[in-house]
Amino acid sequence: MSNLTTPASVQKLQTALHDKAKESPSFRFYALYDKVYRKDVLAFAYACCKANGGAAGVDNQTFEDIETYGEERWLDELAQELKSRLPSSTSKESEAERRAWFIPIPQSTSRRDNSSRLMAQISSKI
Repeated sequence: MSNLTTPASVQKLQTALHDKAKESPSFRFYALYDKVYRKDVLAFAYACCKANGGAAGVDNQTFEDIETYGEERWLDELAQELKSRLPSSTSKESEAERRAWFIPIPQSTSRRDNSSRLMAQISSKI
C-alpha cells in the first residue's frame, strides 16, 4: 500500500478532520457519514483494500468479480447503498444497527458483523 498516493481531495478531508480533532479533543464527529460515500473517498478506499490483498466476505465477492462487473459501476452502486443508509431523523434504529449485517455461524443462529462483505471492508477504510 505504500506506493498508493492519497488523492488531494482525500488529503484535504483527512487534514481538516485531523486539525479539528487536535484543536478540540472532546469534539464529537457526528456528521461524518456523508463523507463516506464520496466518490474520491470510496475509490481510494477500494485501491487501499485491493493493494492490501483484501479477502472476499461472506458473499464471496472478490476483486476479480468486481473488475468483471465493472469497478466504476460497483463503486457507484456502493455509494448509492451507503447514501440510502443515511440516518433518518425519525428512525429509532441506531446507526450501528443500520450498518450491521447478520452472518451465519456454525452451531449458532447468527451474529452481527459490520465487516461481513467486501463493501463493508472498503467502507471501513475511509
